Amino acid sequence: MANSGRACVVGAGPNGLAAAVVLAQAGLQVDVFEAETLPGGGARTMELTLPGFHHDFGSAVHPLAAASPILSSLPLAKFGLDLIQPSAPLAHPLDGGRVMMLEQDLGVAANRLGKDGKAWERLMRPLVDNWPDLSQSVLGPIQLIPRRPFLMARFALAGIPPATFTANRLFKDEGTKALFAGLAAHSFLSLDEVTSAAFGVVLGVTAHRVGWPIPRGGSQAITTALIRYLESLGGKVTAGHPIEDLAELKGYDVTLCNVTPRQFLGMAKSKLSEGQRKSLESYRYGPAVFKIDYALSAPIPWTNPECARAVTVHLGGTMEEMRRSESMLRCDHPCDRPFCLLAQPSLFDDSRAPAGKHTAWVYCHVPHGYPGDMTEVIENQIERFAPGFRDVILAKSTLSPKGLQAMDGNLIGGDINGGALDFGQMLFRPTRRLYESGVEGVYLCSSSTPPGGGVHGMCGYHAARRALKWLNR
Repeated sequence: MANSGRACVVGAGPNGLAAAVVLAQAGLQVDVFEAETLPGGGARTMELTLPGFHHDFGSAVHPLAAASPILSSLPLAKFGLDLIQPSAPLAHPLDGGRVMMLEQDLGVAANRLGKDGKAWERLMRPLVDNWPDLSQSVLGPIQLIPRRPFLMARFALAGIPPATFTANRLFKDEGTKALFAGLAAHSFLSLDEVTSAAFGVVLGVTAHRVGWPIPRGGSQAITTALIRYLESLGGKVTAGHPIEDLAELKGYDVTLCNVTPRQFLGMAKSKLSEGQRKSLESYRYGPAVFKIDYALSAPIPWTNPECARAVTVHLGGTMEEMRRSESMLRCDHPCDRPFCLLAQPSLFDDSRAPAGKHTAWVYCHVPHGYPGDMTEVIENQIERFAPGFRDVILAKSTLSPKGLQAMDGNLIGGDINGGALDFGQMLFRPTRRLYESGVEGVYLCSSSTPPGGGVHGMCGYHAARRALKWLNR
């Protein structure tokens, strides 16, 4: 598609940069403005604890980046991106020293799951083999007529029910149920809410299809590669340049905003009608995270050393424990034994820490805007499966929901998904107009649009396609 003209993108996170790339590929001159001095949004890497220890501010492990139709189609390796595959994507330790390992090879994974192996393979195999078609539907706005209706029906059969229902229906072993529930808990939904199983299915499929890789040097490498590729197409990124009013953006034929509805309402000022403003004001934000980064003197001393094979470790115990933890996110106080997601990238990438030292990244889910300190309860959960963990801590950096929002304006109240991901807002976000902002020629491309949170760039891709269609009307 050939175009001439100028486009502007507000926000240099993965979605904004993906949108900018799509527009530049179509021939537009693209300017990207980023409020923070370091571009990347949730894909930034910083020295948050001690010199020489490089920590990912947001996402650390990137199955969706590797599986994304847009990001996987770009020559990012040519521009410096090197994705490292760990020995195993995921470990889920249980009390007593048992650990459930999710292996990348589906056949190996099925063998390790014993009596549940055949059921796991029946669930995953058709979706893994057909991921290129499935991804177009899963990582985009709802399609009235899917490209592969029978494939989507198979996905829906497992994904629409609550995670607890799907796990109990398919699996017999409590360990397998816990493994699946941990995947589903990435949704921030209660595990007995509809569609929570969909997140477990997608993350399981991506683990077997593309693995759960980490970028060498940190998540900033994804941002850097996207910027370098954009610049090769003639685009330009200006950091440390916040946009507070759309009126500041003059001379552009189309504008894409990688911001959430709350920020856009401030930027749009009087350009929205009362109905449009009320519609955006009704958008609901979801639960938050409390995050800790650690500089360590040694690897985490897991009770079961197999945990050291995995880049990601889920600390939640049984499915029932995780169900309780996630259901309490609708209360004022989080669970005293929360579900925690831990990443240990320095085990696979020695550029993350000085020789012989390590980093770890962990968060738990908390209610939206939660003001409390979760450090002790998170460390108790780590110590539960790795006694002596506190003895290897050199330094730590904690980020509350308020702290996260201060470092990235899109993380409203600590919500890393750009809004609640319940059934209504998963299909129509932020409104039924999806990427259309209500202002002519201005589109939304943040994780507040389909398909939602994650480093995949698909929100930006779909918004840019809408914008190009409008330009060529």
